[in-house]
Amino acid sequence: MNFWEYLVNRHQQLLTDAYQHASAVFQCMVVATLLGVLIAVAGYRSEWAGNLATTTTATILTVPALALIGLLIPIVGLGVPPTVVALTLYGLLPVVRNAIVGLRGVDPTLVDAATGIGMSRPARLLRIELPLAWPPILTGIRVSTQMLMGIAAIAAYASGPGLGNVIFRGLASLGSANALNQVLAGTLGIIVLALLFDAAYVLIGRLTIPRGIRARDR
Repeated sequence: MNFWEYLVNRHQQLLTDAYQHASAVFQCMVVATLLGVLIAVAGYRSEWAGNLATTTTATILTVPALALIGLLIPIVGLGVPPTVVALTLYGLLPVVRNAIVGLRGVDPTLVDAATGIGMSRPARLLRIELPLAWPPILTGIRVSTQMLMGIAAIAAYASGPGLGNVIFRGLASLGSANALNQVLAGTLGIIVLALLFDAAYVLIGRLTIPRGIRARDR
C-alpha cells in the first residue's frame, strides 16, 4: 500500500502513539522546567555555583541517549520510568542556562527598590526577578522541547511510549511492504508535534510577555 493508504488504515494507532509521545515530552518538560528554575535560583547569585550548574547539566547532555536509557534499564526497568528520567535530565540544560542568564540580567535597581520598600527575598524573586527573567526562560523551554521531541523516539528502545515504536518497527522490518511507511509516518509525526508545540510556545509568549519587553528583545 502507498503512504496515504497506510495512514488511513493505521490512523488510530498512530494517533495513540502521537498522543503518548506528546504527553511524555510535555510532562517531562514540566518537571525539567521546575527543576531547572530551582537550580538556577539556587545558583545564579554565585559565579561558581552558576557555572557548576551549567557544566553539570551540559555534561549530562553529552551522554548518548541510547547509552543513558540503556544504563537506566537495570535501575528503573523498562517502559515509562527510563523515558521520564532520561527526558527530564536532557531537558535541564537550556532551562538552567537561560534561567541563570535571565535572572542575572534583571536590573539591580529594581531589586534594590523592592528591597527598599520592605519586600522579602522570596517576594522579590516571585514578583520581580522571575517575571522579568521569563522571556529567556521560555526560550530555554522551547529549545528543550524541540530536543526532547527527537530524543523521545529513542525511548522505544526501552519499550517507552510514543512514535519511536513506529520508527523502530519500520527499521526492524526493512524490506517489508510497510517498513518505509512506518519510518516516514513516525518521523513526520514527530516533526508535526514539534511544530505544534513551538506554535503553542509562541502563543504563550504573546500572552505572558508584555509587548514592550518583546520589542526590546528584538
